[in-house]
Amino acid sequence: MGLGDKIENAAEKAGGKGKEAAGNATGDENLKAEGQADQAKGDLKQAGEKVKDAFKKD
Repeated sequence: MGLGDKIENAAEKAGGKGKEAAGNATGDENLKAEGQADQAKGDLKQAGEKVKDAFKKD
């Protein structure tokens, strides 16, 4: 996984956590759900990059 990909994935997860926290604080369920979705996308992208890296090593 390239450094740029790692940074993008971490930023997406962090942004998602911020949205989720804001949604919790304001009672906005849509914002909370959007934040959770962003975190899941970041996790999924990170997992995909790890799989690609595993195949590159062989």
